Amino acid sequence: MTHATTHAPTDTLPGYVCPADGARAGVRTAPWCCPVCAGPWDLDFTPGTPSVPDPAAPNSLWRYGAALPLPGAPRVTLGEGRTPLVPLTGRISAKLDFLMPTLSFKDRGAVMLAELARRLGPERVVADSSGNAGTSVAAYCARAGLACEVFVPEGTSAKKTEQMRAHGARVRVVPGGREAAAAAARRAADEPGVFYASHVFNPYFLHGTKTYVYELWEELGGELPQVLVLPVGNGTLLLGAALAVAELARAGVRAPALIAVQAAAMAPLARAYAAGEDALSGPAPDPVATLAEGIAIPAPPRARQILAAVRASGGTFLTVPEERIRAAQRDLAARGLFVEPTGVACWAAVAPDAPADPLAGRSAVVPLCGAGTKTGLAP
Repeated sequence: MTHATTHAPTDTLPGYVCPADGARAGVRTAPWCCPVCAGPWDLDFTPGTPSVPDPAAPNSLWRYGAALPLPGAPRVTLGEGRTPLVPLTGRISAKLDFLMPTLSFKDRGAVMLAELARRLGPERVVADSSGNAGTSVAAYCARAGLACEVFVPEGTSAKKTEQMRAHGARVRVVPGGREAAAAAARRAADEPGVFYASHVFNPYFLHGTKTYVYELWEELGGELPQVLVLPVGNGTLLLGAALAVAELARAGVRAPALIAVQAAAMAPLARAYAAGEDALSGPAPDPVATLAEGIAIPAPPRARQILAAVRASGGTFLTVPEERIRAAQRDLAARGLFVEPTGVACWAAVAPDAPADPLAGRSAVVPLCGAGTKTGLAP
């Protein structure tokens, strides 16, 4: 990757390491994926012992700067993070990440990528998305003053592409599904002067999503719930949560179980987990339409890491059929919370009317990840 003028020193930025083969690269010279195995990068970064931020710390996710891999004062922010935690039942609470600046939890990772890109100074930023990640990257690139191009699959919500364009991003609609859009973006990422703001391949995104757990830890008085229920497509929220859980565990915080939720219509990870597999095997399944389009990923590049994180936590996978997703959206709306279908999957899996009790009586938090105004009510 060749960059234009660099706007800030980057020598102190943590570099990349491949979890599969140990290959390493610096942020200024690294290709967007591991050159040995073409897999996603992890970050060569271990934060110090976490401590609850001072009350005078920024009222955004940057208040956890000591745990984040971007040293120095950040310039890019829209006041993201610090979303409300509200009870749904006596032991299940919801974190309202659909109240983020672009109405999606993806802001947690996008702000990290935009701040990183600002420091590297590329000619343009490219991203691929089925919707929310693209709107988030577009907004934060606008905030950072960076040219942005987003590749989306045909059929992406018109409201989401309109939001991307409103932020000044160039939207490229790619024939085919999510994987076709990703392939087009990766071809563009190989061009000189391009920074690939990949919420899947770039680990700085995961260190942004981990602030979801840091906020819970702060709000719950230095503790975490017994279970974190998390939607999984590419696994960016779950893997970020696993990072934070491991970091807090080193400080003596009890680690919760991670319950991963997929739509029954597209659940390759749930099937692999049930079969006792450590990774996905065989050809990727054909894309299948589901109301939870944001987590309908046939072959997530970090599949091995997702499966390992769930198993290590003592958690499991749950799947939800379309009728439960539809019902969960309406149930939350009746409680005053209008959330898009993907964002209600976790509630659909553990709501009081769920089959049996997947939480086994434990306390839990579910994320409500995207606003219903982006998609409307599921038919």
